[in-house]
Amino acid sequence: MIVQIVLLVIGFVVLIKGADVFVDGASSIALNCRLSKMLIGLTIVAFGTSAPEFAVSCKSILSGNSDMVLGNVIGSNILNILLIIGICSLIKPIVVKSNTVRKEIPIVILISTLLFFLVKDDLFVGAVNEVSRNDGFVILLFFAVFVYYLISIIRNKHDSDASEMAKFGIMKSIAFTVLGIVCIVIGSNVVVDSASRIAFLLGVSQRMIALTVVAFGTSLPELVTSIVSINKGEQEILVGNIVGSNIFNIGIVLGVPVALFGSIKAVGFSMIDLMVMLLAALLLFLFSFKRYRINKYGGIVMVLIFVLYYSYVIIGGGNL
Repeated sequence: MIVQIVLLVIGFVVLIKGADVFVDGASSIALNCRLSKMLIGLTIVAFGTSAPEFAVSCKSILSGNSDMVLGNVIGSNILNILLIIGICSLIKPIVVKSNTVRKEIPIVILISTLLFFLVKDDLFVGAVNEVSRNDGFVILLFFAVFVYYLISIIRNKHDSDASEMAKFGIMKSIAFTVLGIVCIVIGSNVVVDSASRIAFLLGVSQRMIALTVVAFGTSLPELVTSIVSINKGEQEILVGNIVGSNIFNIGIVLGVPVALFGSIKAVGFSMIDLMVMLLAALLLFLFSFKRYRINKYGGIVMVLIFVLYYSYVIIGGGNL
């Protein structure tokens, strides 16, 4: 038990330091390449912080634990918005650019809606709910449209941060970003593994471990990176990280394993799980639409909904 606690602390230290280096490196890449920090957040940062979810999904589907794949994606997307955006907006109001409100957040709503209808087969044909291999290809096709959108941004790049000086040169920025990703992945894996072992030693069920430790653990990179970003004033990276991560989670973390390895059953998921995922995306849009910022009141609403939902999951016996 003591060894696992020590490993847990070490994992958090590596994770936090990795996020610190990662944000600095990603920000410097944006400034060196004269790209917007939002674009870097949507791509490099989002992909890097989604790496643990992707690793868990591939491992789960190959071991036949398909519930973990879908639960990982749904749970992470709910956590990313309701908990992470909620907490960060309580620390400091989050400024959201108009282009993000008009384009990127609607993409999150669209791909979340797509997942809802792909999972809920019983709404139309009375069949068993599953995400089939064909569904996986549909998800990848939608993700390809998002990639095309990113390419169009790069082609018509407009750097709003041109007056800001990069903290590092381009090579050092890339090295720091890679080092940060490695530390984030290693740190989050150590935290998840040690927390799971501690929970097991305390007699907590495997189901509860999956619903709590794994869901929270795979979202730790987004959480820590976002808190570091808000403290450093890198709000574009924060928003881009969450928006991009939610799109990556559905498009890559779910779409790739399903398309490669076959369909997964979704019988353990209720309408509430999917509705909360959709609600989170809608709240992100609504709270940022009017004044292009998410203030502490929006954060309070998000955190309260998160607490209510997880109370339902843990106490009420809901399934992710």
